[in-house]
Amino acid sequence: MSTPSNDTQTPEESAAPRDFGALRTLIAARWQSLPRRLTQVATYALDNPDEIAFGTAAGIAAKAEVQPSTLVRFSQALGYQGFSDLQDVFRSRLRDKVPSYDERLAQLREHGLAGSKAGLVMAGFLDAAERSVADYRAKLDPEALDRAVEVLARAETIYLIGLRRSFPITSYMAYAMGKLGIRHILVDGIAGLGSEQASFIGARDAVLAISFTPYASDTVALANAALAQGASMVSITDSPFSPIAGNAQVCLEIVEANFEGFRSMTATMALAMALSVAVAGRRGE
Repeated sequence: MSTPSNDTQTPEESAAPRDFGALRTLIAARWQSLPRRLTQVATYALDNPDEIAFGTAAGIAAKAEVQPSTLVRFSQALGYQGFSDLQDVFRSRLRDKVPSYDERLAQLREHGLAGSKAGLVMAGFLDAAERSVADYRAKLDPEALDRAVEVLARAETIYLIGLRRSFPITSYMAYAMGKLGIRHILVDGIAGLGSEQASFIGARDAVLAISFTPYASDTVALANAALAQGASMVSITDSPFSPIAGNAQVCLEIVEANFEGFRSMTATMALAMALSVAVAGRRGE
């Protein structure tokens, strides 16, 4: 009996996604069934797509804290022949990109934008803000945005839940929704009363939950309690593996750039403004 050649593909291999968006969808769908080490690789890959595209197997494995053979197993579990085959998908997302904002801002710095220490810090934060907006614009899903607006617009009351780093976003939305005449409650957790503030959530209400790595445990707990009370939920978070992503009717994923470890909030604030105004317009119809 002859041995099949290495060029023979199984049906699973032939169905492996060839574009990054489809690959992300596949990883999200398979995540619950993957072994722990492979989910570790999946999380690192989606958080660091440029590193996967250009890094070496040994370097990527070290940063993901796995063995290089785990990268191969992860690739084959998704239907690829090997890790280099998977890398091609990550590289394809970069082929048509315009010059990066890092490159553009480097040119600005050469012309004296960062002529002082404070100017250097300011330039760094502007850099991160521009990268955040550009990256989110490139991967924005208009259909998901429309679905989120629909879920929020039909709610009797919108509960805004986002504590710690996310609180500036929900507090702004509370201000905007108040001005726009949208019935809402800001769950701010003052005096430890978050559970009491959220206790009136019902099946005719909707929750907008916002949390980013490291996820605020109070936000996760309040969001899960709201779901248990029958509310609909829209989440804004940074990964399909986020604890507030899986059970949401709509998950809007956004990853902010950072400067020296301080993450921008620019793109998230733009999303918050867009949601507030779009919900008001939809309710007005």
